[in-house]
Amino acid sequence: MQKVFSRTLAVGLAACFATEALATEWNVSLWGKRRAFTEHVEKLAELVSDKTAGEFTLNLSYGGLSKNRENLDGISIGAFEMAQFCAGYHADKNPSITVLELPFLGVSSLEQEIALSMAVYQHPATVADLNRWNATLLMPSPLPQYNVVGTGDAPTALADFAGLTVRATGGIGAAMSSIGAVPTSMSATEVRQAMDSGVVKAVSFAPHAHMSFGTIENGKWWTTNLNPGTVNCPVVVNSDALADLSDAHRAALLDSVDEALAHYVDNYNNNTMSQWGPELEARGIASVTFSDAEIAAFKDAAAAPAAAAWIEANTARGLPAQELYDLVTGMIAEGM
Repeated sequence: MQKVFSRTLAVGLAACFATEALATEWNVSLWGKRRAFTEHVEKLAELVSDKTAGEFTLNLSYGGLSKNRENLDGISIGAFEMAQFCAGYHADKNPSITVLELPFLGVSSLEQEIALSMAVYQHPATVADLNRWNATLLMPSPLPQYNVVGTGDAPTALADFAGLTVRATGGIGAAMSSIGAVPTSMSATEVRQAMDSGVVKAVSFAPHAHMSFGTIENGKWWTTNLNPGTVNCPVVVNSDALADLSDAHRAALLDSVDEALAHYVDNYNNNTMSQWGPELEARGIASVTFSDAEIAAFKDAAAAPAAAAWIEANTARGLPAQELYDLVTGMIAEGM
């Protein structure tokens, strides 16, 4: 009887350890709160869990694992397995993908933003660039064109931006400089305090972020058609953690990316944008629309110089900068 009991116990323990070995938990570092910007990660977690019957789970943390400017560093040391970050927060750490943040590229939709991002992410130079951080780019967080919400008197012409402190990162900051504004780079979570204290008088964001981070709570005006560009905010995974997944779990993750992105786009287009107009109207925020001639002059002043400067600086870094720029602009020209 003792021998039978011992054998049964051993089999039971072996089965238990086998089950534990199959279970995989990844920690995912995000920031702020759940919003349109994180819906693809939320959907990815749902899909991965469903496809693996709960054996592979993504534990999403909104600020509990790392500061948003340090997410790439956390990925590099394996502090967590997945994270979201924005290229403009630390352009020196990920110069290859900042080509997607150049001003006035002419991106017309979230779908096009996804196609461009994935093409750049898969370029060998980009893969090598992110490999320095032991990071594999998984998917973008496509965002529409940015516009500005501000306090004080509304600008009536682009010349009125002269001397105005504006939260703007990456290529958008360069574009704002070209019309005399004073760009200030800060993370999204710092914006409301900076706006309340007067450190910045205006903030450049996509619509969801203006709503999520409270700029419309004290904003007095917004620009309807400035459209200087957008930022690129990838979701990355630790390369070692990706390699360590079982084939089934890796397939569940990678095969869920397209569906997660489709969910993101549908939510942004149909939910976020439907809320944007009513939120502005409810607060009496004035719309500022510039003439076609002014926007054309803005583009002429900002686009070519920023692109030339980016190509020169990143060629000096050893990147095939012209090739990356031509990849992006060529795809846009072809309507891809």
